[in-house]
Amino acid sequence: MNKTGPIAYLTGEYPRATDTFIQREVAALRALGVTVETCSIRRTDPSHHVGPEQREEASRTFHILDATKNPVRLLKAHVGLLKQSPRQYFGALKKAWHTRAPGAKAALYQMIYFAEAGMLAQHMQARGITHLHNHIATASCTVAMLASALSGIPFSFTLHGPDIFFEPHRWRLDEKIASARFVACISHFCRAQAMNFSAPAQWNKLHIVHCGIEPKRYSPQPRERGEHLLFVGRLAGVKGVPVLLEALKSLAPTHPDLKLTLIGDGPERSALETRATQMGLSDVTHFVGYKSQTEVAEMLGQTDVFVLPSFAEGVPVVLMEAMAAAVPVITTHVAGIPELIDDGVHGILTHPGDSRSLAQAIETVLADTDLAKVMGKEGRAKVNASFNIETEAAWLAQLLSAYKENKPKLLVRDVT
Repeated sequence: MNKTGPIAYLTGEYPRATDTFIQREVAALRALGVTVETCSIRRTDPSHHVGPEQREEASRTFHILDATKNPVRLLKAHVGLLKQSPRQYFGALKKAWHTRAPGAKAALYQMIYFAEAGMLAQHMQARGITHLHNHIATASCTVAMLASALSGIPFSFTLHGPDIFFEPHRWRLDEKIASARFVACISHFCRAQAMNFSAPAQWNKLHIVHCGIEPKRYSPQPRERGEHLLFVGRLAGVKGVPVLLEALKSLAPTHPDLKLTLIGDGPERSALETRATQMGLSDVTHFVGYKSQTEVAEMLGQTDVFVLPSFAEGVPVVLMEAMAAAVPVITTHVAGIPELIDDGVHGILTHPGDSRSLAQAIETVLADTDLAKVMGKEGRAKVNASFNIETEAAWLAQLLSAYKENKPKLLVRDVT
């Protein structure tokens, strides 16, 4: 039985094709009987609405910036909150000023976040929301923290990394952890970083809640093995795609059937397409843009090796998806990835930025069909056991209920 009451989910942009894990979590909580209302700071570009699921979510999401563009509505929200509790209102304003980053520009942004927070607080109160949860922990989490202070509605957030760990003081991660009812950390690495930037008195509210997938969506498909590689991700510098292109260039002369499909989009797409052409890889590489979850699952069924050469990551959900499809994975030994993949068991871990070791790993998996099958089988078993969204959402629902009832000490979970 659901004991949490209606909750709100807040992110900077929802839904996004690159953050399907949030959409899955929302759907899994709803399946458990939790009423979840989605909120987004900005509207996502229609290019992210790659399937009916995203379009439906976009249509039912409250967009804060849209609401704040109406000055009368914005003023009424803040005046209403001020009349409701002047002490609470000015306390929230003080928190906003206290947690701003240095500089005039940062102070201006903080006041914008405060304005947005007032609109969100008024919306939540009108909708009877009892708890607010945020993903990512940067700007949208600042809005969540201030909306909580304005409304008295408690909040929590899911901490991913790695970006926020590069600037924890700018985003006042310490204050967000202290203010939150609890923090869901996606990995032990992530939790350790949170402990590093918070007081020991706060550590007991840091819980491991994995991002998860629906393994049944990615059933392994019997097929003849070939040399088809797949990359799925945002085409940005942090993903290390130039390293993958260098690895392909060294492999192409001895692998005439080698193909790489890149699903995703981003600021580096044009430059990467140009680079691939200049390297003589235009017939090897295929940039196909964003695809729906269903299309990604179908593509995984046609893939021999999944490659993600990132320089920095949290725990990439795309790796879980490939593993669920029993596709051997090759990725880098960074951040929380080793908690998902044991080198040589579920896939191969390489050094970030090392095109030679990446090419060698691809060569190893392509050359050994038995090894590829074993890695695929072990990978699917791993995500079934530890990264199933139904299990993770149930644990998150337990956290929400336990903290609402002020019984967090009764929570026990053995997480590997």
